[in-house]
Amino acid sequence: MSPQRVTLAEVAKRAGISRTTASLVLAGRARELRISSSVEQQVLEAAKELNYRPNIVSRGLRTGTTRTIGFVSDTVATSRLAGDMIKGAIEAAREQDMLLFIGETDGDAGLERDLLQAMHDRQVDGIIYASMYTRAVKVPTALTTGPAVLLNAVAKRASALSSVVPDELEAGRTAARVLLDAGHSEGIHLIGAGPRSRDVPSGGVAAAERVTGIREVLTRAKVKIAGGRLCDDWLPEYGYEAARELLEHTRPRALICLNDRLAVGAYQALDDFGLKVPADVSVISFDDHPVAGWLRPKLTTVALPHYELGRKAVEVLLAEITRDGEETAPEARTYRVPMPVRLRDSVA
Repeated sequence: MSPQRVTLAEVAKRAGISRTTASLVLAGRARELRISSSVEQQVLEAAKELNYRPNIVSRGLRTGTTRTIGFVSDTVATSRLAGDMIKGAIEAAREQDMLLFIGETDGDAGLERDLLQAMHDRQVDGIIYASMYTRAVKVPTALTTGPAVLLNAVAKRASALSSVVPDELEAGRTAARVLLDAGHSEGIHLIGAGPRSRDVPSGGVAAAERVTGIREVLTRAKVKIAGGRLCDDWLPEYGYEAARELLEHTRPRALICLNDRLAVGAYQALDDFGLKVPADVSVISFDDHPVAGWLRPKLTTVALPHYELGRKAVEVLLAEITRDGEETAPEARTYRVPMPVRLRDSVA
């Protein structure tokens, strides 16, 4: 049998003041209503002694808020890499005394619909709609009925929802600058996409923006991309095959792999041809997957800021919740979170 909840009336009785005064103090309004500091202290001490916890349901009925956020994703919760988005969101919510309800759809449209409805049934104050990898999404109708933010996703069509995404465009620029700073001015090949910005796998946003950023910086430096190999998927075996095909025809000076798993395959292909990283070929990549630190030599990569993405999504959503109900809704914005470079040992 669970212990009986301490009531507000018991706190007021212990403090020797009225229930209304105790309620105002615990709501943080003592200074606003000029309640004396001595009375405020009495109430706080009484609440602490009795281990008082406010009734969230009652407070929600009074204020119209539940201090909860819904977090609905495809496979973020079960992804080792993207899971830090949830960690960032949880910690940001906790700092604001809010609770995160997490639901995962595994890409099932019916389950997604049910989860979003369940979040609304529980009267969450807002919803974060998250994707494991950056992509364009069709915004579910259920997200248009209250405050919501897209995380690691952008709307396919015009939408009133703001998005929080990694700054993939600047990440591409960063990768190109690393090679230029190391003195590379020729023999630069892309593995996974390119050489044109439209030569990318379908469905993703990151590839096009990364290649665009790379091309922008290299073109400005009057450095031509020597070639690019589009891969259907960004897994090690595809990186291996693309790098082998390249090495059978030419000797690159540097490889820009569009993610770390492709770089794993490229390392293997270079080894097959007796080439050393970075003495013979420099390699730079994206994501900062744990494998980047396991490779030898350790892989220089531009990191996906998953933790920061989760925190930023909560920050943006709370701003939307605060503005909810205003006559003039703010325009949707895209918030780009910086992607830091992890300089290791693979670029010479």
